[in-house]
Amino acid sequence: MVRRCGLVSEDILNFLNERYPVVLQKIEAVSDGMYRCYGNQGIYYARIGQYRTYEEQLEEVQWTNFLYEQGVGVSPAVPSVNGHVVETILPGDDLVVFYKAAPGSHLERTEWRASVLKSLGRQIGRMHRLTKEYEKSRPFKYIGDWHHQEEYQFDQYIPREETTIRERAHAVISEIKALPIEEATYGMIHGDLWLENIVVGPGQSVTMIDFQDCEKHYWVYDLAVPFYSALHYTFAGQGNISDYGKSIFASLIDGYLMEHAISDKTLQQIPVFLKLKEIFEYSLMHMYWDQRKLSEEQVRIMNLYRIRIEQDHPVTGW
Repeated sequence: MVRRCGLVSEDILNFLNERYPVVLQKIEAVSDGMYRCYGNQGIYYARIGQYRTYEEQLEEVQWTNFLYEQGVGVSPAVPSVNGHVVETILPGDDLVVFYKAAPGSHLERTEWRASVLKSLGRQIGRMHRLTKEYEKSRPFKYIGDWHHQEEYQFDQYIPREETTIRERAHAVISEIKALPIEEATYGMIHGDLWLENIVVGPGQSVTMIDFQDCEKHYWVYDLAVPFYSALHYTFAGQGNISDYGKSIFASLIDGYLMEHAISDKTLQQIPVFLKLKEIFEYSLMHMYWDQRKLSEEQVRIMNLYRIRIEQDHPVTGW
């Protein structure tokens, strides 16, 4: 998670106008450490914080700018007047990455049609294919493997008394870590492709944003996350969710296969990666929500997740 910097908006606005080739009139906070910026040249976003080291953020941005130059739907980071894609703002030595806004908008739940998911699948496949080529000449040295990230340390956050969930979490982690690490199946991924991190523009063009959680992981996880998100967000409650899931997953994979191969054996592993995402989300609730001040909605969500995980309910119903 990005930590909000201690500066006021006016200080940030002045810094951006001094350090970047833009003329901004206004900024507004949109989340912890993320600011929307309005200027003569359009809309930009500034990410400010120390969620990762300078070396890790630089590695991330150099990769995503490469993807942008190769035609992948990502937002490019704008270099400062000093030629730096990662800058430092005082006091506090917070790191700054300045992005050009992606064209388009976030879709309403009813607008996530199969054709859009196919476009998304194609962008993910293109990203993976080009990342494999990128890593041959520029291997990642600082951004680590998924299971070393704090968010996957489930034992630290899932209560000790929830023994069944902790056992299931251990089993899922162990099963995935036992899979072979090969170029065909493993590499740098976005890692958090919720539909909220997808912007759709004219002609169903798709832009993937918010790469701050990128990590070395199995390629298939970048398909499991948007599929998981679509099941929770876009299903309108009409018909059978199992049939609906098969339909949208087929669209996602059809698009992916236009750019990058994926074996039937790998596709059969989707359920365990969906279960990883479900446990991951449950753990985050304990990690970031104040357990002493939970709202009724938060209690309802946590109870739903707890029951589903304890009963080992399939995410898809397949």
